Amino acid sequence: MQAFIHVWKIFRLLPSAWLILLQFFILILSVAVNYSMTYRTLTWLLGVLVLLVIAKVIRQTPMFTFLGLSFVGGAVVFSSLSLLGIDHPMIQVTAHGFEAAAYFSAAYGLLRYMFEDRYLTIDELFAAGAVFTLLAWGFAFLYNMCQLLVPGSFYNSNMTGLHSWLDLLFLSFSLQSATGLSDLMPVSAPARVLAMLQMFCGVMYLALIVSRLIALQYIAHLPNRDKTNK
Repeated sequence: MQAFIHVWKIFRLLPSAWLILLQFFILILSVAVNYSMTYRTLTWLLGVLVLLVIAKVIRQTPMFTFLGLSFVGGAVVFSSLSLLGIDHPMIQVTAHGFEAAAYFSAAYGLLRYMFEDRYLTIDELFAAGAVFTLLAWGFAFLYNMCQLLVPGSFYNSNMTGLHSWLDLLFLSFSLQSATGLSDLMPVSAPARVLAMLQMFCGVMYLALIVSRLIALQYIAHLPNRDKTNK
């Protein structure tokens, strides 16, 4: 029991780990493709929890904090309107825009945090994973905006109309990880531009983060120069 309490106290101080855990729960919930009010409420609550954790992560400079909290506040307000049954496309587009901005702000904040540290810590490892998922989620919101503003932006031979959130998230992870496993194809010009931007971000992120983590691990194992000079 004491060991569990100790692990919990450590985990509580790792907002990056909470981000990954909450997003994992949202993925698990997405397996039950059920658009009942209960499902929508649970998904909304988990999304709000993610946004609250993001609000903790983005506290950097005063200006950046103000912008980030504005994005989080706008996302909560407009997603609440969608939950209450106001299904106007522009409400959804605005909500997704704020959500994407909040996720990208959190990713930027975590990147700054990782590049300011001198030594590799467990929080850095969680932050590296969290930035990847935050970017994937942010682009999925942009894809959802794209298909609402430009109908037919994505093609799947097995279905027509608007694609589900899970399909768009799967496309986002496929592009960002460069696996190319998705059966959903961006066909409109805006969708292809977003896809190219995500491919670029995914490749650059992996290159930068892997090199950064290796450098931090190397620094952590450097001999103490003060001792060697004596």
